[in-house]
Amino acid sequence: MDFSKPETVVDLNNIRNVLIRMEDTIVFNLIERAKFPRQPSIYKPGAFNISDFDGSFVEWLLREEEIVHAKIRRYESPDEIPFFPNDLPEPILPAIEYPPVLYPHPNKVNVNDTIKDFYINDIVPRICADGEQPENLGSSSLCDVECLRSLSRRIHFGRFVAEAKYLTETAHMTSLIKSKDVAGLDAAITNKAVEKQVLARLKRKAETYGIDPTLADPQPKASRVNVEAVVEMYENWVIPLTKEVEVEYLLNRLPKEEA
Repeated sequence: MDFSKPETVVDLNNIRNVLIRMEDTIVFNLIERAKFPRQPSIYKPGAFNISDFDGSFVEWLLREEEIVHAKIRRYESPDEIPFFPNDLPEPILPAIEYPPVLYPHPNKVNVNDTIKDFYINDIVPRICADGEQPENLGSSSLCDVECLRSLSRRIHFGRFVAEAKYLTETAHMTSLIKSKDVAGLDAAITNKAVEKQVLARLKRKAETYGIDPTLADPQPKASRVNVEAVVEMYENWVIPLTKEVEVEYLLNRLPKEEA
């Protein structure tokens, strides 16, 4: 996605292609995480002696990486939403002046806390075996960070979907926004047929990518990741949260003089 060309960013076909590629990234990241046991200690605040930090080991690692990435202006990109926005330094590299694509949101839509919660408490227990492997605590945490980042980028991409839909159906969307019709906006952005296609495609990917290539006669049932958990994650969390992001964005989309 070329953010220097706004017209390509709000093209629904381009957005759809980006979202499809994100599915690959998310599935592969989950497969990597499933190699290791659950590692409950890395999610427990205070389990590790980390000075000046009260959160969990995974949260600390995520914050430390975001600090480094902020210095090379990762979070100036319109499609990146950090988990620790208040802890980030200014970039070392010169700023990039991206053309405006999204409407400036007064509250900056951010559902990362929810993403972190469902990932740790719902997804990890379903794709990972119980237990701890002390020698792989770091590797497991790095996998978690990659999973969280890819899920966050996918879900918050709903802002671009919402903007594209607003530009395509401006009059209808404007009416719904002015009346603060949350249910109407949700209905306007929902396409059940497309959602079913996404889930079916995701199931095929999880089954295919999850096959262990070292097996002489690999079968989908020998998948290295819980296929059902991956599909249900999209159905129960990714799709609903993306729509929540879209609705929240749209509710604040109108200029003040039109609100």
